[in-house]
Amino acid sequence: MITGVHAIIYAEHAEAAREFFTDVLGWNSVDAGAGKPIFASPPAELAVHPASGPDRHELFLMCDDLDATIEELQAKGVEIVDGVSEERWGRVTAIAIAGGGRLALYEPSHPRP
Repeated sequence: MITGVHAIIYAEHAEAAREFFTDVLGWNSVDAGAGKPIFASPPAELAVHPASGPDRHELFLMCDDLDATIEELQAKGVEIVDGVSEERWGRVTAIAIAGGGRLALYEPSHPRP
């Protein structure tokens, strides 16, 4: 029935954000029309947590080795905007996306599907 997940990042400078996913992360894409790419993302997982207050949704990029990934991204000029924090579910930081705000980046310690 469900075959995948489609996530959208809204960015004031969308072209710079698109270049980030192409040039920095190396994600493949197809032209969805009018030169607007749709990126192939790595495998995904979805968690549902209880919330008090308004519903919200978050997008995290995952990696197997946070320290090595930070080093690789910094070598490509990516700004790390938060220090690494140790959570019970993994190690997490945030990175700046050129033209598009920030995304969480984490190395999970929980079992993965």
